[in-house]
Amino acid sequence: MSRRGWVLFLALSVIWGLPYLFIKIAVVDLSPSVVVWGRVALAALLLLPVAAYRGMLPALRPYVGWIVVFAAVEIAVPFWMLGWAETRISSSLAALLVAGVPIVAAVMATLLGLDDRLTGMRVVGLLIGVAGVGFLVGLDVRGAQWLAVAAVGLTVLGYALGPIIVSTRLVGAPSLAVIATALLLNAAWYTPVAWVQRPTGPVPAIAWWAVVVLGVVCTALAFLVFFALVDEVGPTRMTVITYLNPAVAVLLGVVVLGEPLTLGILIGFPLVLLGSWLATRRPPT
Repeated sequence: MSRRGWVLFLALSVIWGLPYLFIKIAVVDLSPSVVVWGRVALAALLLLPVAAYRGMLPALRPYVGWIVVFAAVEIAVPFWMLGWAETRISSSLAALLVAGVPIVAAVMATLLGLDDRLTGMRVVGLLIGVAGVGFLVGLDVRGAQWLAVAAVGLTVLGYALGPIIVSTRLVGAPSLAVIATALLLNAAWYTPVAWVQRPTGPVPAIAWWAVVVLGVVCTALAFLVFFALVDEVGPTRMTVITYLNPAVAVLLGVVVLGEPLTLGILIGFPLVLLGSWLATRRPPT
């Protein structure tokens, strides 16, 4: 990988490890709907002009229906579910559960006939990953937190299904324009809900700044860096990014928010990462 590739890779690893921290900060004083609306509206405001300037928007006309589906599956449901879950569980636990996305994606792709069959080693990876998730929730989750875990589970399903929609139904559409349009759709969808659930009292500045960081850095800038990295190293090597984001999120949760480094994290996290790697690796050709 070139020096530019390494810089982009490390930058995106940090950027996509940040959302869990800032979501946790924002939902203390703002409803998850307001946080999602602010995030997607800011990101759309920044990305749409870029897509328009590059002349990408007219190419989306044949794909409008599937862009709506993608916007719901990849953004509308996961963003809200993750925000709601972080009102009940730590940002570290949420990040580590989301780290199971490659495992779920591997199963979905196999069931839909989009990927190689599950070889013995990949099945072992799935079992190890599931065991890791079991340690995380079994040792760290109590009582009403199970609903939050279920919400993160829906987030994982959305994050796993979104790329499948892109790779099967939006192949010819420019990716940046798809993302920008999906963000705009979500801003429109969430506007009435965010208005109803808007804060009625003073909100600390840190909550609003958290929303700004989520929209500008963790969404708009993240996607620009993402597409630059794909151009630099290709989509296959991009999958490694999945294994670093949770580590960044856990570090920030422990250091910045004072979240505990639990036994579930120490045992479950390595198992989830190992399982994800084994479940998604392809046999040598």
